[in-house]
Amino acid sequence: MTEKQLHQIQERLLELLTKNSDKLFTIREMQQMLDISSTSGVVRHLVQLEKKGYLKRNPYNSRDYKVLDQSPEKEIAWLNLYGLAQCGKNGTLLDNHPIDRIPIATRLLSFPSLEGFLVKAKGNSMSPRIKEGDLVIAKRTDDFQNGMLAVCVSDGEALIKKIQKDVSSVILISLNSEYPPFLASDDFRIIGEVKGVISREI
Repeated sequence: MTEKQLHQIQERLLELLTKNSDKLFTIREMQQMLDISSTSGVVRHLVQLEKKGYLKRNPYNSRDYKVLDQSPEKEIAWLNLYGLAQCGKNGTLLDNHPIDRIPIATRLLSFPSLEGFLVKAKGNSMSPRIKEGDLVIAKRTDDFQNGMLAVCVSDGEALIKKIQKDVSSVILISLNSEYPPFLASDDFRIIGEVKGVISREI
């Protein structure tokens, strides 16, 4: 069996996780549903599926596995890095040319690397979590939930903010209490959800 070929149990695990993408199974539940002899066997096959690039585990939730829709991912992905530049009317920072391309281990991402990009943080409005010069890992999306950290555009400016929506407006919140919240402008739009931070201090 070659490195990319799948064991029969691995095929069944992929099928189970694909059909139940909205559920988070424990290792014990997977063992019982697939009638596998031990939980260690389940773990071993899950690890192999990750190594082969068919599966991605959320590093922040050990029960959250994502089946990759496309061909197996490589171990390293090159993500575009953007600066927080002015976007102009109806634009996003992703319309600009990236300032660099940075190699990232795909096992550190909780989503397919094709959906990812990096932003170089500017200023200290999101400290202590995000400091100036930090690289922010984001997943492309135009949707959001209350309380999420997002890369967004407001009044033509690319920002990283916590998003809060009330009945009639969207409020943009800084994590640094020195910066007061403010209302999003009419051109407000989400570019991506913040998924991680690579500190400049590391």
